Amino acid sequence: MRFKRIFVLILDSLGVGEASDANNYGDNGANTLKHIIDNCDIFIPNLKKLGFLNTINMDDNPNVEAYYTIAKPINIGKDSISGHYELIGLESKIPFKNFTTTAFPRELIDLIERTIGKRIIGNKVTSGENILNELGDRHLNYGSLILYTSGNSTLEIAAHEDIVPISKLYSYCEKIRQITEQDEWRVARVIARPFSGKNGKYKFTNDRKDYTLKPTTKSVLNYLKDNNYSVISIGKINDIVDGEGITKVIKSSSTNIDTINKLSDIISKNFTGVCITDLSEFDSEFGHKKDIKGYAAAIEELDVEIPLILNRLNTDDLLIITADHGNDPTFEYSDYTRENVPVIVYGRNLKAPKKLPILETMADIGATIADNFEVNNTGIGHSFLDQLK
Repeated sequence: MRFKRIFVLILDSLGVGEASDANNYGDNGANTLKHIIDNCDIFIPNLKKLGFLNTINMDDNPNVEAYYTIAKPINIGKDSISGHYELIGLESKIPFKNFTTTAFPRELIDLIERTIGKRIIGNKVTSGENILNELGDRHLNYGSLILYTSGNSTLEIAAHEDIVPISKLYSYCEKIRQITEQDEWRVARVIARPFSGKNGKYKFTNDRKDYTLKPTTKSVLNYLKDNNYSVISIGKINDIVDGEGITKVIKSSSTNIDTINKLSDIISKNFTGVCITDLSEFDSEFGHKKDIKGYAAAIEELDVEIPLILNRLNTDDLLIITADHGNDPTFEYSDYTRENVPVIVYGRNLKAPKKLPILETMADIGATIADNFEVNNTGIGHSFLDQLK
């Protein structure tokens, strides 16, 4: 074991250029990071030192303080499930259902209503904020559940916490998840979205819960847990894998800063294994909402935190910064984009940081983790551990 602890920091949706198969997804020309930089005067000196900006063109930078490269996606799909799965060595070749053109069929809505005993309103392709503004008052008056999809393979259920207790909302979503395990309605995630407020001033709470399909095979996380290593989840990775392979769950709010604070606290603890942290605010608050300036400000906010994170690391720690997909806020639609992802690898004892060869799959990250802790790999991805000097 070279590194006692490996921290994986996922910058949710921060892709760095169209993947080789982007044309299959209608995403030619996508480049989340580049287009944000092109539109904003962004200042990120700390990330720049790590080679983050060099991942856009994969140019050489002899003065970096970390190894840097990009990883290509090979899983089918461009959502959080397919991306996170690939990072931990899970293959996903069956696409999830997407209902972003016509919303959900009446047959499914009728089945949901019969199963949970509640009326459904909404059934639209829209953002959560828009549908709360439109239907929040109606929900308060009649108690019907708000159902929508937000531009990818999701089925989201919103309910006011004063009308539907959170535990009851979770119960409804668990039943809907069972329904949507059927092939014709197989969405990637059913999401419970509790909200609060009144008089049209509604706001989602931090009690969101994602219901995904349980992985059908073991991931690198399972093999780590099976060998008594710690596998700590901060953010949504626990929901994405339905708890498989996770030994400790750290909940955080939807803000990057709160999540980073939770990460900083964990870095100060003593454990042997892996901590995976997802900064979801990039995606949910800026990518999907096409907020270019907000996305840029969030990257600058992360940049300020980078030295604090690096200084907390021990000499036998490894930090890997990456992403799960793209979500180019300059594109016409507010959906994910099929992009390569950045890979930044930092260790305080690494003596020769430089550009690494391009990784042919994001699963190389999972394979490297498995190699470090000498556990089974999943069969996809190749370790780059021996390239870290």
